[in-house]
Amino acid sequence: MALDTIIEFENASIFQKDNLILKDVNLSIEKGEFVYLIGKVGSGKTSLIKTINAEIPIKENGAKVAGFDLTKLKTKQVPLLRRKLGIVFQDFKLLTDRTVFDNLQFVLKATGWKNKSEINDRIAQVLDRVGLGYKGYKMPHQLSGGEQQRVVIARALLNDPEIILADEPTGNLDPETSENLMELFLEISNNGRTVVMATHDYNIVKKFPARTVQFDNGKVIEEDQNKEIDFESLKE
Repeated sequence: MALDTIIEFENASIFQKDNLILKDVNLSIEKGEFVYLIGKVGSGKTSLIKTINAEIPIKENGAKVAGFDLTKLKTKQVPLLRRKLGIVFQDFKLLTDRTVFDNLQFVLKATGWKNKSEINDRIAQVLDRVGLGYKGYKMPHQLSGGEQQRVVIARALLNDPEIILADEPTGNLDPETSENLMELFLEISNNGRTVVMATHDYNIVKKFPARTVQFDNGKVIEEDQNKEIDFESLKE
């Protein structure tokens, strides 16, 4: 793994139980890079994200993430790896029975934070970072979809991760809200974090161009930056 490489797969095979999803995966992502994962439903984008997150174990050949060798990862090391990752889901996964503040406090306490003033300060920092500094007292249902997704991004930033994994983060949002969130993701990347985003929103990919990796027929294909992507062929 090169000095600035934070995610690296070498001839890796990724299985869901006994089903081969992706074969011969060769992918290298640098610190601070912004990378789109594109492809049809079922092409393996989410499986790759779950492998990076150690949700799916890697069975064949090499994979390293944030200094951890996934092929040798012990169960007790998984929480240490995940502290270096922030995850943004399409369907938010917020706890609906508590406020925004309490959602974020729950995560910090679950990851070992104990000092009350430090917890309060960190929550204030991340909410301010995503433009919701005044909404900590709100319940999730009192927020718009875009605001809820900003809370999810704030949650992902809590432990100052090196990598943000975003799985269809704009899937349930209108175009204007999606663009606002993309600007936030790009700002996060420009500040030195790696952002890996699986998306079907090809208008976003066109409007905010970045390195693009395509998933097709069980393979991962690096897109030529100088070649126009055929988005029509990726539609269902």
